[in-house]
Amino acid sequence: MTPGRQPFLHDAVIALHAPTQAWSRPDGAMTAPIDGLFHGDRRFARGLRIEVEGEAPEAIATSGRGARTVGFDAVLRGVDDPSPDPHLRLGRERTVGDGTLAEALTVASVVDREVAAVLRLVVEPDFAPLQEVKSGHGRAAAWTADVDGASAVVASGDASFALSTDAGTWSIEDGSLVLEWPFTVGPDGTAVLHWGMRVSDPGLVVQAAAHRAGWAVDTTGVDGRLARWAATALDDLDALRLAFPDHPGDDFLAAGAPWFFTLFGRDSLWAARMMLPVDVGIAASTLRVLARLQGKADNAETEEEPGKIAHELRAAPLRVSGGGLDLPPLYYGTVDATALWVCLLVDAWRAGMPREEVAELVPNLRAALQWIAAAAAKDGFLSYFDRNGKGLSNQGWKDSGDSIQWRDGRLAKGPIALCEAQGYAHEAAAGAADLLDAFGGDGDQWRGWAARLRERFNERFWVETPEGRYPAIALDRDGQAVDTLTSNIGHLLGTGIVDAADEAAIARLLAGESMSSGYGVRTMSSGAAGFWPLSYHGGAVWAHDSAIIAHGMARAGLREEAAVVVEGLLHAAEGFGFRMPELHAGFSRAERDRPVPYPAACRPQAWSATAAITCLQIARGA
Repeated sequence: MTPGRQPFLHDAVIALHAPTQAWSRPDGAMTAPIDGLFHGDRRFARGLRIEVEGEAPEAIATSGRGARTVGFDAVLRGVDDPSPDPHLRLGRERTVGDGTLAEALTVASVVDREVAAVLRLVVEPDFAPLQEVKSGHGRAAAWTADVDGASAVVASGDASFALSTDAGTWSIEDGSLVLEWPFTVGPDGTAVLHWGMRVSDPGLVVQAAAHRAGWAVDTTGVDGRLARWAATALDDLDALRLAFPDHPGDDFLAAGAPWFFTLFGRDSLWAARMMLPVDVGIAASTLRVLARLQGKADNAETEEEPGKIAHELRAAPLRVSGGGLDLPPLYYGTVDATALWVCLLVDAWRAGMPREEVAELVPNLRAALQWIAAAAAKDGFLSYFDRNGKGLSNQGWKDSGDSIQWRDGRLAKGPIALCEAQGYAHEAAAGAADLLDAFGGDGDQWRGWAARLRERFNERFWVETPEGRYPAIALDRDGQAVDTLTSNIGHLLGTGIVDAADEAAIARLLAGESMSSGYGVRTMSSGAAGFWPLSYHGGAVWAHDSAIIAHGMARAGLREEAAVVVEGLLHAAEGFGFRMPELHAGFSRAERDRPVPYPAACRPQAWSATAAITCLQIARGA
């Protein structure tokens, strides 16, 4: 098979209402490899285009109108008068709902005569699995269609979509569904067509949230860029909410579009944690969703272990051709989600989560703590190793195969003990001790456990290189400290695992030239051999990573350094129209006057969006 290419996303336009999303070109047409109407883990339609009298409209503008709606403006010079000013315009408003796409097409004219023409709208069915689209190998599945004038139903297996229109007729032509709409428009007149799609996939394991969240924050007096970013982020986050059919009232945040419209333990936990200043409820429901999936048995195929929090849930196995990756639908290959679940529960309790809801999760808390202790029992640290050779080789948030490198560019060999996983575990155990005390338990054993982990960490993780003294990104299989300077160490700030003087030293390095791009904190120092500004985890900038670092700086009282990171993120947010992508390139502001896209970055991404809330809290001094 010819190697596929993952589609680029940076120049595409999206409208979404999870689990549904529509990707297109800036003119509204769906013609590129990523384009189409997706629902859950399937792309239902891969092509969409309009012609008027055989000529494509000429696009002049795209305008976002929130997460779910986008407008497109074009001119129709093929049927216009000969004057230099365009006198015939096509307006197109696309709205995506739960399982639906609806468009309103408005032809407006100031031509001094009546214009009659035929608009043809072509829909190309697909039904390809999402992962095949991502791999670049997406091929349309066989389908059948039942056409009846103003409506049509297209099916492939148990999946289907219905087409409707309030004018014109549908037909099948050259492997596509074609709507022909003859219209007439007079001087100063308009003609309007409404058409839509409704999809059905009975195999879907998630569903849309039952109601709008109605989230809002007070941005009075803050930087205007931050206000716009926060407003955009909350709208996107509302559209990213999902639930499971058996507990429709417990929402969680899907990780991101287009590839991660499902539950991801780490991502959903971090996003809910950063949303605590806005809504404790999304934290509480996320905790419950993951508690129901908490591991009960030991299973090498799924990486499940008693007390462990899951990594991801999909409708079907995730298989990547040529990459050796074969993940079961429910997969537990994550070293940090369990500690992060505990941290979120503690933070939500302190933020006002109802006591009775916290009490219901105390048994899950104890199970999670036991997993943390058992996982660290062998060599004193939380570590990971792909047990069956078909899972993720790296199981922290930097989960790409080349993310854990020595300063000279060599890849570290597992089992790997990540620095930030130890910080999360320390914070989790220390915080859980307070929570258990408040609920009639004995927290002292976990305070003692945290203190011993802290001592071991500070004995083993610190390195000195030409860039300074700092914690290693990880310990490798031989217990050697992997010496690259990375953003991972920023996640230690505020966890209590290092002392105040060391937190200040870490913050200075992260705000320094090799790590701070001016658009956020790089994932890897520009002084490392493996650095590359377009490397996913080896030089690019992730908004959530930078926001976590800034928050840690603020928690440690290092507000000057935190302000540097926040200002960089605001420059990036402005450059991306205030919808921050999953990540962007690690070029410096001195090199580029705008942030450079990482072309395959997802957007919107839940934890990139919630970074805005963290930055807002820091700006307010919270």
